[in-house]
Amino acid sequence: FGQYVETTEPGPRWHLPWPIESREVVNVDQVRTVEIGYRNTVKSKVLKESLMLTDDENIIDLQFAVQYILKDPKEFLFVNRAPEDTVLQVAETAMREIVGKNKMDFVLYEGRADIAARAKVLMQQILDRYKTGISISQVTLQNIQPPEQVQAAFDDAVKAGQDRERLKNEAEAYSNDVVPRARGLASRLKEEAEGYKLSVIANAEGEASRFAQIFAEYQKAPQVTRQRMYLDTMQTVMNNTSKVLVDQKGGNSLLYLPLDKLQQIVSQPYSGAPEVLSQQPAAPAPAPVDARSRDALRSRDREDRP
Repeated sequence: FGQYVETTEPGPRWHLPWPIESREVVNVDQVRTVEIGYRNTVKSKVLKESLMLTDDENIIDLQFAVQYILKDPKEFLFVNRAPEDTVLQVAETAMREIVGKNKMDFVLYEGRADIAARAKVLMQQILDRYKTGISISQVTLQNIQPPEQVQAAFDDAVKAGQDRERLKNEAEAYSNDVVPRARGLASRLKEEAEGYKLSVIANAEGEASRFAQIFAEYQKAPQVTRQRMYLDTMQTVMNNTSKVLVDQKGGNSLLYLPLDKLQQIVSQPYSGAPEVLSQQPAAPAPAPVDARSRDALRSRDREDRP
């Protein structure tokens, strides 16, 4: 009595009545679900199942569901006393092991799919070792978050991390904008300095060559060379001044100065052409009168008076 006899396929069958024989009908196609960390909805939390410790010693609140089917009814019914509870405990154990080997940020963000896949493999290995006759179909992570007691602090930490990344990106963008411009400016200044260097050297060489030529001519004719240099210098100086120099030696001519034109010349930029000042001859001076003529004129004037 109570011994397993056989497993039959669907169809008409018969057996002796109880207590001689009994039967257990098992639906092997039904997908069963076990919930870990919550019941029915994620708001109905079971904290003793959902709170887990990560590798960096942080606590997270994780709710997930496990779907499974039966692959061996005999093992499911007769090897384990409470297979549904076994699935729940195995799922919780496997998930705690996987979470405990990963950092908190990985579990919360980019590692969801990887954690679910690894947990499924580990659960199946444990269930096969226990001979439960169960096959895991899917592991679904419903909700992963920090505990409610530290949710506000965690949000602040996340915001600070986001601000850090934003400032880092802004700094990199600023660096990418400033560094090329600074390099371009440095290259331009370097080229300008090189050009200025070549210009100064060329001017110095030209001045040295001109001085050597002038010195050679000076040795041949010192007086003529000095006079020529003086005239060239005075012409250069006088071309940039508005003053008028008049030489009055050797003549009594009256000099006419057109002040209106001079003012226009001063106000206008220098054009390089000297202004020509016209001179008009003065009126002839009256002839001198001697003393006798003056006395005769005075006597005649007195006689004419009444």
